[in-house]
Amino acid sequence: MSEGADRLARTFAEAGRPLFIPYVMGGYPDPATSTAHARIVARHADIIELGVPFSDPLADGPTIQAAGQTALEAGTRPDDVISIAADLAGDAPVVMMSYVNAVLAGGERAFFERAAAAGVAGVIVPDVPVEESEPIRRAASRAGVALIALAAPTSTDERLEAIGRTAEGFVYCVAVTGVTGGEVSVDRELEEFLARARSHIDVPLAVGFGVRTPEHAVAIGAYADGVVMASQLVRSIADAPDAATAEQRLEAVCEGVAAALRA
Repeated sequence: MSEGADRLARTFAEAGRPLFIPYVMGGYPDPATSTAHARIVARHADIIELGVPFSDPLADGPTIQAAGQTALEAGTRPDDVISIAADLAGDAPVVMMSYVNAVLAGGERAFFERAAAAGVAGVIVPDVPVEESEPIRRAASRAGVALIALAAPTSTDERLEAIGRTAEGFVYCVAVTGVTGGEVSVDRELEEFLARARSHIDVPLAVGFGVRTPEHAVAIGAYADGVVMASQLVRSIADAPDAATAEQRLEAVCEGVAAALRA
């Protein structure tokens, strides 16, 4: 087990409740402001998901796509996001979310070594299927970083079994089919998907895509080990009339979800 995977495993084990995993788009609306947003989120997070902006984010819905494009136009690059992660060292563990081309651009070994030096515990690479993940997984493991796998309701039992053989830290379970930003339904289908995933996967399961309210988070927490909130947080920033209001709204949303999960 890598050092990052061990840190994530201990975070889940020691909490004794569903973890709150809020998302920050690195560099949105610019690197300095997103660093301030990340510090706000860190006050309430159990694990922080930090996005690397990318020009063709296939898994992201319009809210996160727009935020990523703004970040790119502000000049944000992967190293800027790694610097934000370094600023958070000592707070909750950081898991970066990056598309594979951003990882490969400067060499996967160098990418993961820089991430590890910044204190990053894990990296999610949503456009690399488990069947093709071994080279990146090997580079991540050498650096001490966990490669976080994804699973979806459409994942077959065979694929879930393959994910379970290599999973470390936790598995990010996509609550809905499609891209981020929809609204999750906490229903029998989600319950059955998570039960099926648990039958093949031994590490904790975190659920994301479409979590909008504290009530959503609590309902998902009845079945999952962690709850990821992404688009709703980006939306709270995007819809604010000014920077101060954006910070207040971000604080309020994170505080509300964290309190609900810890109640």
